[in-house]
Amino acid sequence: MTLFLLTLGGMAIVMAIMAVGVILDGRCLRGSCGGPDVTGPDDDSLACATCPRRRSESST
Repeated sequence: MTLFLLTLGGMAIVMAIMAVGVILDGRCLRGSCGGPDVTGPDDDSLACATCPRRRSESST
C-alpha cells in the first residue's frame, strides 16, 4: 500500500509540474492538424488566428 501511495503522489506531483508549465507558457489553444477548431464556451474560435494575444506575441 505504501508503494501505491508513493507512486500516486509522484504522479500527482509530475502532473502538477506539467500543468504549471502549460499555464506559464501562455500559448493559445488550437485544434489538431486537419481537425476542427477549438471553440470556447460562447462558440468563438480559439484558433491562433483569432487569439487576442497573437499580435502582441508576434511583435516581440
